[in-house]
Amino acid sequence: MADVARAAGVSHQTVSRVLNGHPNVRPATRAKVLAAIERLGYRRNQVARALATRDSRTLGVISFDTTLYGPASTLHGIERAARAAGYFVSIVSLRTIDRDGVREAIDHLAEQGVAGVVVVAPQRSAASALEDLPPGMPAVAVEGAHTGPVSTVCVDQVAGARLATEHLLALGHETVWHVSGPPDWLEAEGRVAGWRAALEAAGRPVPEPLEGDWSPRSGYAAGRRLAALAGEVGAVFVANDQMALGVLRALAEAGVRVPEEMSVVGFDDVPESEFFSPPLTTVRQDFGAVGRHSLDVLMRQIAERDTTRHERIVVPPALVPRASTAPPAGGPHTGPPASLET
Repeated sequence: MADVARAAGVSHQTVSRVLNGHPNVRPATRAKVLAAIERLGYRRNQVARALATRDSRTLGVISFDTTLYGPASTLHGIERAARAAGYFVSIVSLRTIDRDGVREAIDHLAEQGVAGVVVVAPQRSAASALEDLPPGMPAVAVEGAHTGPVSTVCVDQVAGARLATEHLLALGHETVWHVSGPPDWLEAEGRVAGWRAALEAAGRPVPEPLEGDWSPRSGYAAGRRLAALAGEVGAVFVANDQMALGVLRALAEAGVRVPEEMSVVGFDDVPESEFFSPPLTTVRQDFGAVGRHSLDVLMRQIAERDTTRHERIVVPPALVPRASTAPPAGGPHTGPPASLET
């Protein structure tokens, strides 16, 4: 910075003001400083800056299984929001989220002097792990439905499942079957709860859910079982688009036409869903809004130096109707739900 100041003929305080965007710098002076910075190839020493200001301008993110669309999109939304706020992101990706794993990740990030931590924690096992956050550490949990000593930001999974189920009921289907996610995932719990609540509120039969693991393969297995009951099953809500892809494949192989003989709704609105055959009706999650709200919560904790006020922000989902849903061809099906016992 002293070299830049000498080259521009100004004080190092003026260089600092230019670098920090201070308004009280004349345009001609700012232009001289910026020209000197460019000519000398000056770059800030972030380590030295962090030591001087006690602000690393770095946020820690603890994530899990970023190969799945939801966690990966959440992570991307957080990174974009952090960059917009002028922060770097240091990511620790865990194979499984448990107390020991989260504790080690937090210790690792604390050693780097991060200003705060975002935990992408979609599994129930993560809820207890978040109790181990160091006192005074600014933190926010993303995804799921956490309660406890940490602020949370999540998409309203219950509302999204209700949107999907009510859409199918409004088309005239007597009931809606469900292919669920793994039972230890908070999102899967929320989607089952919303689906069940919509059916019960309408006084409709509630079939036993078919359990999947988020993968197309598990959706394909569920789709084969549904295809065998095609005369009794008219509509199905699948807990994510990847499993819905497997369901569509199984139904097509069995000669079950979608949506003429069975309507299918997914969840997530992955970029490929509009190119499925047929294009998939689904529920969209606003991961960009999740990222922005997460950073807003974290920035408030950092600025106010207050980690005792715990916020909960819920982002609304949206239904995206496409060609995979339609009214039942023969009118509403009124028979009781069949058993899926094998």
